[in-house]
Amino acid sequence: MTDLTSDYTKLLRQERMPHIWCSGCGNGIVLQAVLRAVVSAGLEQDKVAVVSGIGCSSRAALYANFDTLHTTHGRAIAFATGLKLARPDLTVIVLTGDGDCAAIGGNHLIHAARRNIDLTAVVFNNSTYGMTSGQYSPTTATGAKATTAPYGSAEPPFDLCKLAEAAGATYVARSTTYHAPQLASLIERAIRHRGFSLVDCITACPTYYGRRNRDMFDGTGDAVAMMKWQRDHAVPVSQARRMSPEELEGKFVIGELVNVESPDYSEQYAKLVLSKAVPH
Repeated sequence: MTDLTSDYTKLLRQERMPHIWCSGCGNGIVLQAVLRAVVSAGLEQDKVAVVSGIGCSSRAALYANFDTLHTTHGRAIAFATGLKLARPDLTVIVLTGDGDCAAIGGNHLIHAARRNIDLTAVVFNNSTYGMTSGQYSPTTATGAKATTAPYGSAEPPFDLCKLAEAAGATYVARSTTYHAPQLASLIERAIRHRGFSLVDCITACPTYYGRRNRDMFDGTGDAVAMMKWQRDHAVPVSQARRMSPEELEGKFVIGELVNVESPDYSEQYAKLVLSKAVPH
């Protein structure tokens, strides 16, 4: 068996440690899953580019030892699109948060999925804006409290996987930081897939989301309680197929949700350029 401990740690910028994430934050688990996936996929370090936007999740690009872009809020997928078109030989991974990609960056997300651009978007989905003190985000549960929703959010949350599938993504999956081995495996499959891939990673923010919503998480809202909540509310896709909508109420499905083949945008664009090239 490959010793992943010795392999994936070389993909971290040790000089930037210790990281700035709060105690109990799940972002480190998601980043580790990404690095494990890169190792398992057998990718060359200098053939991987990592792009992030703004937010707690986006700090991950600063810790990952690849060529990286730390871009503006909501624009990670836009920058990644340009990079992929200019360098189609690279594996381009987008590390983004639920606010970064589904709010200000929402249009970039749906159009990257529609075009089927060969990117892997890994969403650190903690249902809040953790970096800026816990405002509610597009994935905050209805009724959950936040600094901008002190009495509970009145809005229904986005299901990022359904959103990506409806927009045309050809690979969609979801897992949690509790299911860390599965998460790494799904990210590896997403990386290997040719076309736009999205992996929704349910992760914990005990500092803001958990603390304000203790009643959802065993009355404590701490990291352990939030991990237990992930365990108890996740339903494997094979089991979900046998459940009624009523039985799935309040749960979320984990596993590989979409995996289809379709021409990716980079290939289609290259063909168009070649067909219109002026002969010398």
